[in-house]
Amino acid sequence: MARDFRSGNVMVGVIGAGAMGRGIAQVTITGGMTALLYDAADGAAAAARSFIFGMLDRAVDKGRMGADEAAAAKDRLQVVDGLDAMADAEVVIEAIVENLDVKRAVFADLERAVGDDAILASNTSSLRIAAIAAGCERKQRVAGLHFFNPVPLMKLVEVVRAPATDDDVVAALDALGRRMGRVPVVVRDGPGFLVNLGGRAFTTEGLRLAHEGIATPAQVDAVMRDACGFRMGPFELMDLTGIDVNFPASMAIYNGYFQDRRMATYPLHESLREAGRLGRKTGQGHYRYDGKGGKIADSADADISAEPARRVALAEAHEGLEKLLREAGAAVIEDDGACPVLAAPLGEDATAVAVRTGADARRLVAVDLTGDIGRRLTIMSAPGADPAQRDRVAALLAGTGAAVTAIHDSPGFIAQRMRAMVANLGCEIAQIGVAAPADIDTAMTLGLNYPLGPLALTDEMGADTVLAILGHLQRITGEERYRPSQWLRRRALLGLPATTPD
Repeated sequence: MARDFRSGNVMVGVIGAGAMGRGIAQVTITGGMTALLYDAADGAAAAARSFIFGMLDRAVDKGRMGADEAAAAKDRLQVVDGLDAMADAEVVIEAIVENLDVKRAVFADLERAVGDDAILASNTSSLRIAAIAAGCERKQRVAGLHFFNPVPLMKLVEVVRAPATDDDVVAALDALGRRMGRVPVVVRDGPGFLVNLGGRAFTTEGLRLAHEGIATPAQVDAVMRDACGFRMGPFELMDLTGIDVNFPASMAIYNGYFQDRRMATYPLHESLREAGRLGRKTGQGHYRYDGKGGKIADSADADISAEPARRVALAEAHEGLEKLLREAGAAVIEDDGACPVLAAPLGEDATAVAVRTGADARRLVAVDLTGDIGRRLTIMSAPGADPAQRDRVAALLAGTGAAVTAIHDSPGFIAQRMRAMVANLGCEIAQIGVAAPADIDTAMTLGLNYPLGPLALTDEMGADTVLAILGHLQRITGEERYRPSQWLRRRALLGLPATTPD
């Protein structure tokens, strides 16, 4: 029977004194519990203790913690010299190297060291909890407790339930996470758990856009920041976490889900890894970085030096587009055979619009009116289009005060594709039961700093709109990558919120 961790002192063993282990130990002692810290490397646990004490002293200096509180927390941290010292631990959290054989050996040793009721948890981010527990005699007490780096700052923790994990173990770890000041979400065991799985859509669709030659990394990142409210674009994020980290993770999740194309990455990702261009840590990834780590990037903005178009036509009626053009100072007229022709498609590319409406593809300029168009507008033209017409439209739209990005022809531009894919993967995660809908949104906002969770994003865009965008993408590309989740399809057809349970 698992212990009740909601109150009182809890003795928590932490195996591994690296960045994750020392962070877990720190939130344990600041949560009013005892941490037993062990690392097999000589001096590693003692060094981690010094680091933690320094962080507590810094918190006192900054007024975030009282001196007495810090001193009491320090007294609750014990460095121990072996797994046998974990005999009285009520829960042990393993945070060592991501090697299945090593973890299994440690868990086998822990089973011999701890009491029968002790909980064994792994902080793994890439290995299945069921695989780690395979060699344990009491698999029912083994679970995942996946923190995010840096642990004291990242509030999320995933409580990972393996097939054999007891309900009371999950409940106890949920309570333990709350005592540590974290926000726990309960997740089913599987490739990438929740956050690492859910994050695949954002990075891989950005890579797909670059792979197709539609936009540069700087253009994709600028659109996702300015028009969609993300703190970082996908290429900035990959460079920050490291290509050597996110490429293997992408492949593990893709293969773990039996090559579901919605989770596939693209050759550029592997090429950078093979070239040693791992991101900020090597000074070059998708971007180059200066000696201080500053990003060196090409401009994402279109050339607006042309004379702005003052007379434009519409390929088809669109109230929002007409309003924007009038605000920009243009007269909307019947097509005179010479002026730019504008459209605001949803999920289509300029080529499809030209064919469907009969508009002159040489003069057609498509404008994305989704997202925050007050900050950035995206335009595109079909192959063979007159670049002078595009440039005149870019100069016109810049007069609204928004930045303008000009890309090559793409079904769904940048923002529509990216956001639809994020929303669709979130819906699929709900469909296959990785986590409850509310926990999916909590995890993605806390774990990846998304402006909205994927299900909230679905509702903001409208499930029917997301379904329409994906439908066009799948029809135009012919790819399974854009297959809508049944969770999304049913709620779109029924007019229900994406958070509606089955």
